[in-house]
Amino acid sequence: MTARTLYDLAGADAARRFSPYCWRAKLALGHKGLPFDTVPWRFTEKDAIAMSGQGRVPVLVDGERVVHDSWRIACHLEEAHADRPSLFGGTAARDATRFLNQWTDGVLHLALLPILMGDLFGHVHEQDRDYFRATREERFGRKLEEIGHDREQAIATFQATLAPLRATLEVQPFLGGDTPRYGDYIVLGAFLWARGVSPIKLLETDDPIAAWRDRVAATRSDVLADAVCYPW
Repeated sequence: MTARTLYDLAGADAARRFSPYCWRAKLALGHKGLPFDTVPWRFTEKDAIAMSGQGRVPVLVDGERVVHDSWRIACHLEEAHADRPSLFGGTAARDATRFLNQWTDGVLHLALLPILMGDLFGHVHEQDRDYFRATREERFGRKLEEIGHDREQAIATFQATLAPLRATLEVQPFLGGDTPRYGDYIVLGAFLWARGVSPIKLLETDDPIAAWRDRVAATRSDVLADAVCYPW
């Protein structure tokens, strides 16, 4: 059997894995039924993934192939392991899923970040803290403490951002239709990011998104069973 290794972002506790992008890759591997090992990786350990030609995770080593970026990993798995269950359900569905990928990165994650920033920084390994602070403050043009200073308003903004997602899940069980597909894993990755770093409750139990989240998680219990995280 081909050995697969995924370099997976970890916090001060090596067992706490919180990157939404790494979660996407792990969920995709689980969907394909492909066994893999993970290597805990921190932000400043660039040398460990130098073979990928860049400095971010996830990085998947699949036999002789080295693939970085969660979207590229999903496309690689779909093409290299076409005999396994499809992540997208066809080329047209893959193209539509690309929009969901961009929406999650550019809208959903940005709405979550002010809610999570304080808790997230608390879980970053000590060796990464200066790097994390410097890169995030440069990116957003503000101090970390300013990014997450008004959590109540940030939660209200986040809830408004969820409206199209909620409306969709009121009429179908998964974003992939009758079965979870990669689009579901993209969005679930955002909630797993939050669950990995913060005890804050983002969804009420009667929320259609909460019901969807639980359904998708149940299908991927093989990947999620050992996650070190807070309760939903």
